[in-house]
Amino acid sequence: MDCSLHKSSKAMRWSPLAWVIVNLPLVANRLTKRFGDFTAVDGISFSVEPGETFGVLGPNGAGKSSTMKMVSTISPRTGGELQIFGLDPERDGREIRTRLGVVPQEDILDIDLTARENLMIYQRYFGVPWRQTRAKADQLLEFMQLGDRGDSKVEPLSGGMRRRLTIARALVNDPEMILLDEPTTGLDPQARHLLWERLYRLKEQGVTLLLTTHYMDEAEQLADRLVIMDNGAIVAEGSPSQLITEHTTREVVELRFDDDQHRASGLVPAAAAAGLRLDELPDRHLVYADDGDALIAHLRDVGVNPLGTYVRRSSLEDVFLTLTGRSLNE
Repeated sequence: MDCSLHKSSKAMRWSPLAWVIVNLPLVANRLTKRFGDFTAVDGISFSVEPGETFGVLGPNGAGKSSTMKMVSTISPRTGGELQIFGLDPERDGREIRTRLGVVPQEDILDIDLTARENLMIYQRYFGVPWRQTRAKADQLLEFMQLGDRGDSKVEPLSGGMRRRLTIARALVNDPEMILLDEPTTGLDPQARHLLWERLYRLKEQGVTLLLTTHYMDEAEQLADRLVIMDNGAIVAEGSPSQLITEHTTREVVELRFDDDQHRASGLVPAAAAAGLRLDELPDRHLVYADDGDALIAHLRDVGVNPLGTYVRRSSLEDVFLTLTGRSLNE
């Protein structure tokens, strides 16, 4: 598919001195959203570059969905500044929406229509003449590898097919930026990887992607940059590799003990003496070190002999858990 991109309007980036005019799809400065006495988004600032994939990560209740709703212009901000394509979403919402594609968490397709009809009818919201809608619908179905499903009703389609159709629907207006809220939740690995490949194709064509996800491997695969939110605030920002370097060690050693060894392993004082971070989980211990093999050798030298050891590279999930904790927010 060839996404015909509109010319971006001038957007604004915040600096300590002034608003600097640059071509950016999205700029938030001290963006705030309150619901009564509850602050869902607490003065966050970030910008999204043209053609990049920007991720927003965070536990449940961190403020991700509230941020996405403000960017999609369906929820007004309480405070701060928000510029989308250089426009104010409260004043210029209609124009912004003509240039956005939105993929919500839940598929809201019309199950009584065929896949093709869903795309044809949705184009009418953007003023496309009916006689022109079929060609565009078939083009999008082919792009999302649904070309043989155009005449199929939505209801019998698999979850992965419905998700691809929802993304196809978000492309009917050739958007400059697509908002994807948890785009692969509930999909099997094959369907997730197919969606990743399609999103990468869109990025190659110059489309800007803003996504939220609970899958850390997805964020590592797709995001050029990302922010991690917790309790409505941004706690870290950077590329996945930068965040791993800044917030954790190069490797993580996973150690397993039986119950008796657990009580007498000596691991806790050994890790403390070496100045290493230790996470005690119900089924294993995690020790963060730059050289995992050297750490295991040292532990055996001081009498710590686990039943099993596993050395792995640190990941974005380690960063996420370091910054937001392991307790559930429900």
